[in-house]
Amino acid sequence: MADPAVGPDSAVVHNSAVVPNSAVVHVSAAPGEDGGAGIRILQLDRPDRLNAMNNELIDELHQAIESLRNDGSARVVILTGSGRGFCAGLDLMDPPQGADAKERGRVRSSMDTQQRIASLVPALANLQIPVIAAVNGAASGGGLALALASDIRIAAASAKFNVAFVRVGLSGCDIGVSWLLPRLIGASAAFELLLTGRLVGAEEADRIGLVTRTVPDEDLMESALETARLICGNSPTGIWMTKEVMWSQLEVNSLAAGIDLENRTQIMCTFTSDLGEAVTAFAEKRPPRFTGK
Repeated sequence: MADPAVGPDSAVVHNSAVVPNSAVVHVSAAPGEDGGAGIRILQLDRPDRLNAMNNELIDELHQAIESLRNDGSARVVILTGSGRGFCAGLDLMDPPQGADAKERGRVRSSMDTQQRIASLVPALANLQIPVIAAVNGAASGGGLALALASDIRIAAASAKFNVAFVRVGLSGCDIGVSWLLPRLIGASAAFELLLTGRLVGAEEADRIGLVTRTVPDEDLMESALETARLICGNSPTGIWMTKEVMWSQLEVNSLAAGIDLENRTQIMCTFTSDLGEAVTAFAEKRPPRFTGK
């Protein structure tokens, strides 16, 4: 497979020195950065199918997320798709399925497949490093779920979002979407999108809070990289604790519980050298050199 070039239709420069790449999912260092810079690109690469999910992509995406979990120098990851789409959801022409349906029975085998797909969402959310979704083109069904599981969403002007499940005879509530979507845009707006399955363009997605911002297609990756660089300028431990607390706050049931959680993680952060480094850097009028240790 030829190495993809950076541009609106291709998001990464292949760099097998970071992690070995597989057929349809690639992890690489950001263009122009060495492996220690901390920015990783996670690219779905089935452009002829708008990066739709089949067995191969699902398995390789799990492996890629695990490789990022074990990459001690990674500070932030940008998730994007190759070609004209982010991820068109499940591939109806090559649907994910278990190979053992006859042995285990249709219900058990189908449930295993469903759980394997759905577990991608908490796998992304539980990464200690932030995930920026750079949404190019269609983010439908499972693709929408991947975007929702990311911490920040930046959309190209050509991006389109929809809850595709309800349009193919299934429930609109799938792969974590019914939990994540109302927390981003409110229950009323989420109900409408879940029940209709209609397409939401980038401008509307920006207006209703589904994405952080919308940029011209040609500026998508640079905008995501700019945000990633800002994140990398902060303490790795501080970023980890911030992400962990923010996701936990979506589930705590009181202000007091939320503050208790903040208090504990804040004290944990003071036990790294980064606070002292920030004070020293301020006094010396230079950028801090954070290590997270």
